Amino acid sequence: MTTIAAGEPAPDFELPGDDGGIVRLADFRGRKLVLYFYPKASTPGCTIEAHDFNRLLPEFEKAGTSVLGVSADPAKALVKFRDKECLAFPLATDESHDMLSAYGVWGEKSMYGKTFMGIERSTLLIDAEGRVAQVWPKVKVAGHAEAVLAAAQAL
Repeated sequence: MTTIAAGEPAPDFELPGDDGGIVRLADFRGRKLVLYFYPKASTPGCTIEAHDFNRLLPEFEKAGTSVLGVSADPAKALVKFRDKECLAFPLATDESHDMLSAYGVWGEKSMYGKTFMGIERSTLLIDAEGRVAQVWPKVKVAGHAEAVLAAAQAL
């Protein structure tokens, strides 16, 4: 996996969104963006992480920050996840893995002795000009959304 560092321009993207439209990095220009990558919708860790970001969404809004969740799940799975969990922020899918690779979050993983390709749970905070302000690789869910909020408030 390649890595993106703070200070670098965030790679542009255009992805199918959970609303049937296209989500672009340019859509967030002029606002800060929390871009969080999660392995699979409706799994326990991803559900907890989504609830944490959703719960803090009003505080992110006060900090001039949007939240976007990205996975490789099919668009139908995103809609089901969004609706079931009552998420108030957009989700996007990258089934081709091009954007995930550009952000350095798609690569080889292993679990229970099996190796497979997947998403490394990661988060980036992108500033209003489209530069990466902070990167959280290999995220542990507990307390993560709060740490990202604090960074967004300080930016």
